[in-house]
Formats: sequence, structure tokens, C-alpha cells
Amino acid sequence: MTTKQHKKEKAGRLIYRYIMMLIGASLAAVSIELFLVPNSVIDGGIIGISLILVYLTKLPFSLLIIIFNLPFLYSGYKQIGRNFCFSSMFAVVALSIVESQLHHVPAVTSEPLLATVFGGLLLGAGVGTVIRHGGALDGTEILGILLTKKIPFSVGEFVMFLNIFIFAWAGFVLGWEQAMYSILTYYIASKTIDAIIQGLDETKAAFIVSNHYEELSDAITHRLGRGVTKLYGKGGFEGTEKEVIYVVVTRLEITKLKTIISEIDPHAFTTIMDTQEAQGGKFKSAIH
Repeated sequence: MTTKQHKKEKAGRLIYRYIMMLIGASLAAVSIELFLVPNSVIDGGIIGISLILVYLTKLPFSLLIIIFNLPFLYSGYKQIGRNFCFSSMFAVVALSIVESQLHHVPAVTSEPLLATVFGGLLLGAGVGTVIRHGGALDGTEILGILLTKKIPFSVGEFVMFLNIFIFAWAGFVLGWEQAMYSILTYYIASKTIDAIIQGLDETKAAFIVSNHYEELSDAITHRLGRGVTKLYGKGGFEGTEKEVIYVVVTRLEITKLKTIISEIDPHAFTTIMDTQEAQGGKFKSAIH
């Protein structure tokens, strides 16, 4: 097998991915049918457009979401790959089927604010789960990828402009108060999607420049239980060579790391930054 060829996905892993996408699509369907639609609240993107058209045309959401996503999924097949297209189609069809089966289930709440918050959380969790496992429920970003090759905007800017149009349209159709609730739903959902995709365990990466790097490395390893990586650097002003310690810790271990550094070398230069996710090696989210 050459390096350009992809290994065939194992059956167990494939089944697991599709089960998780089914769960994600089901969460999104529950959010839409039991929280958002009964309270005239929408989301952004293709889901938002479909929900507005539900109010205008009375056509079923389960049909509209498939119709609007089909051209983007076809483009995704050509631009991103077959697996992505099939996974996304499965997720969209699952969303459509589950949503259609919830029509006769009563709404969970008639309070718009509660529907906005919990509907946004459920929708974000569902969409994020699908994305994390290789699919998509909304073709907006695929459209953005295709169009940004021809227009002077990034994908993020395109999605933002599209959503401004969608929420303005919602203001005229549903009322401006409902449009504001919809913007809040979109914000909550997007933050939840980020949390699901990036992982719930927040980790921090620290770079430490110190003349006591051996003692610091030993202390971090034995007192904090974290492996360290030594990088070689050169000072830009004096040109002296120094070892730089790189270590990844959980957010709960940051205080202890700072304590170790201040005890051994109060003058050490330390930079701490956010990381999206830590995997592999011997990294575990243990608290010492």
C-alpha cells in the first residue's frame, strides 16, 4: 500500500461512527421539533432556512432539510471525499426521519428563553457529535468552501454574512423578538459544537525557558506526573543557546505548575496557551 492510499476503515470503527452520528442527528431532531419549532425559534445555516420555509410554506422540515443539503453534499463528494458525503447523507436522512417521528410529541417548554437555551445546547451537541465523527448536518460551510475560491471572503466570513441575512429574514417572518432568540440559539449551539469537536477536557501547553531546566524537568515529571519535551532554542539578543521545556497539563494543574516553577526558578520565562485537545503518548487527564 502506498502512502497516498487510505487504509480501509475497520468494520467496528465504522459501525461506531454511524451509531454516534445517529445519536447526534437524533439530538438535533429533538431540539428542532420539541424546543425550537414550537417556540418559533430558528438556527442559522441550512437548518435556519429550512425552518423559516416551514413557517412560510407549511412544507415538512424533514423534506426541506434533505432538498437543501443535496447539492452541497454532492459538491462535498467531489471536493472533500466519498466518506464525508456518505456520512453526511446518512446523518441528514437520520435527522429527517427522527424529526418526522416527533410531530405528535408535545413540546418540552413554551417558554422562549428556556427553549432557546436548551434547544441550542441540544442542537449544538447533536451537530457537534455528527461533525466529530466525520459527517455534517448543514451544507453551509461546504458552500462557503466552494464560493471562497471565487469571492474575496473566508469561509467564516461567508457563513457570518449568510447568517446575518437569515436572521434578518427571520425578523420579518417571525418577528424581531424571535429573531433575537434565534441569534442566541445560534450562539449557544456554536459554542457547544466547539466544545464537542475540540473535546471537553481543556488542556494547556506551557513553554518554559530557564537556566534550571534539568531541575524543573525532574520536578514536573515527579511532582506533577507529566512528561516533558526539551526543545533547543537560541536567544535573539545574546545569541546564547538554551533548552526550552514544553509540557501539556490540564487546567486544574496550572496552579501547581506555576508553584513548581516559582519555587525552582522565579525568573523563568513561561508562556501558557490553550490547546484544543491532547491525545496519544502517555497523556492522561489525571489530577495529582
